[in-house]
Amino acid sequence: MTEKPRQIPLDLPVAERLEAEDFLVSPSNEAAFNRIESWPEWIDPVLLLIGPEASGKSHLAAIWAVKARAWTIKAADITMDRVPHLVSNGALVIDDADQGSDEHALFHLLNASREKRGFVVITARKAPDFWDLKTRDLLSRLRLAPSVTIEQPDEALLQAVLVKLFVDRQLVVDTALIGTLTKRIDRSIAAARRAVERLDHEALAQGRRVNRGLALDLFREPASEPDGTEPS
Repeated sequence: MTEKPRQIPLDLPVAERLEAEDFLVSPSNEAAFNRIESWPEWIDPVLLLIGPEASGKSHLAAIWAVKARAWTIKAADITMDRVPHLVSNGALVIDDADQGSDEHALFHLLNASREKRGFVVITARKAPDFWDLKTRDLLSRLRLAPSVTIEQPDEALLQAVLVKLFVDRQLVVDTALIGTLTKRIDRSIAAARRAVERLDHEALAQGRRVNRGLALDLFREPASEPDGTEPS
């Protein structure tokens, strides 16, 4: 039998919805969600959102940015000459603060923001003690700021996220596929995003539907549980 030729799928951008109603709340992120929702009744104007890759930090920060009319900037893009402008708005999101920055500029931005009574939300994958900061004053200032951690998703949240990711790609899938994927990918939102992208890409390349059969072909081995055991 002649093998069906693979098609070359186009890498078209996927519009992921980051509205408040699109954020899926579960025990793993409820504390962070409630802290964002409680603004502006915060005990401190600076908040650190800590969580692993693709855990929902930027989504929560985007929700807050709408509420507070905040600007958003990557930490790596903060420079001394931009500090006066960045603090002038009164509300700012600093993304990926643990991925490298001008520490001197970041320190002065936090000081200037406090002087002007502005609010700042900072996202990072790790707590400041693990950023390898060279500026002690900056580390001390960040340690004093309240922080809230987003944990890895539980199974119910992972399933809901998978459904959302398929919907973002305008793909309708059944519960059998979601159940199969949940048992065959790592329990993280980053893994869910990669799995949905791979399924969509392969379905287009092979001219197949995104379904449980394709998932079984691509993800043959069950993933390990967070404690290293095989899922039951």
